[in-house]
Amino acid sequence: MQSRRRFFFSGAAALAALAAASRWRPLAAAPAENAAPGESFDITRTDAQWRESLTPAQYAVLRHEGTERPYSSPLNDEHRAGVFACAGCRLDLFASRTKFDSHTGWPSFWAPLDHAVATREDRSFGVSRTEVHCRRCGGHLGHVFDDGPRPTGLRYCMNGVAMTFTPAAT
Repeated sequence: MQSRRRFFFSGAAALAALAAASRWRPLAAAPAENAAPGESFDITRTDAQWRESLTPAQYAVLRHEGTERPYSSPLNDEHRAGVFACAGCRLDLFASRTKFDSHTGWPSFWAPLDHAVATREDRSFGVSRTEVHCRRCGGHLGHVFDDGPRPTGLRYCMNGVAMTFTPAAT
């Protein structure tokens, strides 16, 4: 019985450490400001206006840096030609031709559209990563990592709930 209890608690501790290291936060994440000191965005709204214009899941991710569950977004399986845009302000972010299956559970791209996203250092949970946000409204989109495919070698790992998809006209 003692070994079962020890196994359970060591497994729970390992899971908590993994969640902290990967910065997986459920959609009910703690509030965070989207603008860093000295940073401003073309589109600004009050917290109440953001709440009114976004779904609860979009609000949690875009405005409070939450993370959707892996494999929960329909955009992860979107393979048509088109454009992925910010769910907060509708700015086009990624062309479908740059999307690839990273097997992480989140829509991934090897490059954003020109002047679509901005980045900043994210030191939450004691881990240094690069956060990606919408250049126009500051909405949190996800993170970028240096383990992607050619030609950039980057993996823009985005929350699907933070984006919309518009298929290309045929």
